[in-house]
Amino acid sequence: MKDEAPRVYAIQRGRSGWKLSRRDLAAAAAVAGAAAMPGCGPNCRGVNAHAGPVLGLAFAPGGRLLASGDGMTIKLWSLPEGALVKTIAGGGVSLAISPDGRLLVSANLDATVKLWSLPDGALLKSLAAESGKAYSVAIGADGRLAASGSQQGAVQLWSLPDGALLKTLTGQWGYVNSVAISRDGRLLASANGDSTVALWSLPDGTLLKTLKGSFSSVRSVAISPDGRLLASGGPYSGIKLWSLPDGTLLKTMMRGGPHLSISPDGRLLASGDTKDVKLWSLPDGALVKTLSGPISDHARWVSSTAISPDGKLLAAGNEAGAIKLWWLPDGQPLPECLMDVEASTTDARGIQYTRGGASYTQGCGSPVPAGAVCTCNCVPGKLCSCVSHTGGGGGGGSHYWHPN
Repeated sequence: MKDEAPRVYAIQRGRSGWKLSRRDLAAAAAVAGAAAMPGCGPNCRGVNAHAGPVLGLAFAPGGRLLASGDGMTIKLWSLPEGALVKTIAGGGVSLAISPDGRLLVSANLDATVKLWSLPDGALLKSLAAESGKAYSVAIGADGRLAASGSQQGAVQLWSLPDGALLKTLTGQWGYVNSVAISRDGRLLASANGDSTVALWSLPDGTLLKTLKGSFSSVRSVAISPDGRLLASGGPYSGIKLWSLPDGTLLKTMMRGGPHLSISPDGRLLASGDTKDVKLWSLPDGALVKTLSGPISDHARWVSSTAISPDGKLLAAGNEAGAIKLWWLPDGQPLPECLMDVEASTTDARGIQYTRGGASYTQGCGSPVPAGAVCTCNCVPGKLCSCVSHTGGGGGGGSHYWHPN
């Protein structure tokens, strides 16, 4: 009797009941592997959003869109499902989104400040940054003013949405690593490479006070929504809390890092510098919780943080290109991975599919909508499997897809 390849069957539940279908061995193995593997979950090892450090993060209003930048590209993600909507070539070491969610402003190492329309990501205008590379950007609460910091100590004020240069503020030295505008639009803080924080009045741009913020470069500044508290962070001096507008030093937290974000209710401060992210209560500066930071094959320091305007989501990116999301205020991680297959390691596991012109990535074995086109990498080699819910009816049902 001629040898015959083993027969492999799959049992599926459809609307009409259970059914048995035959599969070839390789396809069934691919399906079994995908079903057995856990989703990416909170530990997205090898799963990266960018090929390089995530230097800029910004949420749109409502927290449904996240922009991330690595200095070479900007990526737009749909949340909370983690869809990669678009990749834009053009920089992005610092990002800010207007309060109406229609404009993205990026600071770029090609000595420009760029204005992009949202959600399509079209380039509207490229503005010339003063004195070399642009390192930081912020947008005022009314959406009519943007501030950018440059390589050589200058801060520029721009009107929005036309991008007209209003004023250039000088007098500081070194990279302007971060800028923040108070909610009432009357104060600007800049974190400077000369270890200081500068306070400027707006809209006239008068230098009000210079604070000694660090032993070395100050990397980040954030102003509380009520305008009464300033947080600054440096790599060696921890986090400092200052009262505004007088600039009195209130507290120093040595275990914090230089990448700071304040929640819209002013009650939480997020910081990151090591492999973890810390949550602090404000205004007292007590440590609330330490969150396990973004994971990659070579876990690196956290390089950026952002809190959504509705205060429900926290995002952090690291130097390896990974991005992680948490719910606030409890700090529970979202299961979604923000994954670009091309930026991830070869052994990273995730399903990638396209639907409605957007590319989605989820953990292996995750449900995929019917009609989606799979381009996933759950199974090494040419085989790839997606689990797709047909939905509706009493039994629901599912089917597996694999290429021929």
